[in-house]
Amino acid sequence: MAVVNLPSGPLTLSGRRTWEKPKGQPKTRIAYAAAHVVADPKAQNAPGAPAVLDWAATLAFRQHLWSHGLGVAEAMDTAQRGMGLDYAATRELIRRSAAAAEGRIVAGVATDQLAPGPATLAQVSSAYRDQLEDVLSAGAGPVLMCSRHLAAAARDADDYLAIYRPLLDLSDKPVVLHWLGTAFDPALEGYWGSSDVDKATETVLELINASPAKVDGIKISLLDADHEIRLRRRLPAGVRLYTGDDFNYPQLIRGDERGYSDALLGIFAAIAPAAAAAFAALDEGDLESYDRIFAPTVPLSRHIFEKPTFYYKTGIVFLAWLAGHQSHFTMVGGLQSGRSVPHFARLIELADAAGLLPDPDLAAHRANRFFEVMAG
Repeated sequence: MAVVNLPSGPLTLSGRRTWEKPKGQPKTRIAYAAAHVVADPKAQNAPGAPAVLDWAATLAFRQHLWSHGLGVAEAMDTAQRGMGLDYAATRELIRRSAAAAEGRIVAGVATDQLAPGPATLAQVSSAYRDQLEDVLSAGAGPVLMCSRHLAAAARDADDYLAIYRPLLDLSDKPVVLHWLGTAFDPALEGYWGSSDVDKATETVLELINASPAKVDGIKISLLDADHEIRLRRRLPAGVRLYTGDDFNYPQLIRGDERGYSDALLGIFAAIAPAAAAAFAALDEGDLESYDRIFAPTVPLSRHIFEKPTFYYKTGIVFLAWLAGHQSHFTMVGGLQSGRSVPHFARLIELADAAGLLPDPDLAAHRANRFFEVMAG
């Protein structure tokens, strides 16, 4: 038996669950997993230090995602953009991942090569253009990420449109727009020109409706399922809604008689085998199995993404370590300190209940070493 000595008492892991890998990508939905990066544990990955990655392990994790039929959303906030991953490492990450791609790949376009602090709109525009060129030249599809610099510099909705419209014109591939809420990044308050979500939505729709052929879709991470459904129903034909709602993804992907969401989710990096099985069931019209497979992943996801939500990356990496996808629990920027011992203990219970610890003996061994050091 694999027993984890949690601070609250021993937990016997339920045992290995074998997930059958799909024969290809989902047929009825498009699904991207926003992948984390694996730090080099022997490097100076301390707060403020340049990121040094374990390239072999980082790319192997992406192969794991592709092998389950999921696309990879590269260099998104799950990869610690703005929280330890500097742009030199980001550019190399995009280049290497796109070259190794065995499935769909999109990559984040932002402005994080600019120094923290004030920037002009002209500087924001130039930074976006440079990163767009980097992503397109690598061969990935662009995701126009929210920019902290733009949020600080923009005066109104017109400033956002003035930045985004030329980017759509410049891209030779349809882009994915990106709307990240303040739960994920408080610096994005008032994005799209207003703190009123309904007013901001009108700006987003104005941008999309002016050039629908240039927009593959929009990723929404506001953790508001009702708003996502309302926006989804107003999108032009052919423009997808990619849910980024790590609390309500099963119902949003399942959809209703008026449509459904595709997916671009950080939690899919942690639950790839279960997500692949759920999509396979959905492809077969087996909604009962779809609901049953996803159901135990939701408490796990809500726990990983609990407030402060922007530290969810720590739980993603901790679970990747327990599942055997990397040999250590070290993160760029020292972010492994972002969650508490009780948080990790509950994460193990929920991951086990969802069948996401493929080698219980390995998970128990690593968890016991961790709690011995951290909890005494």
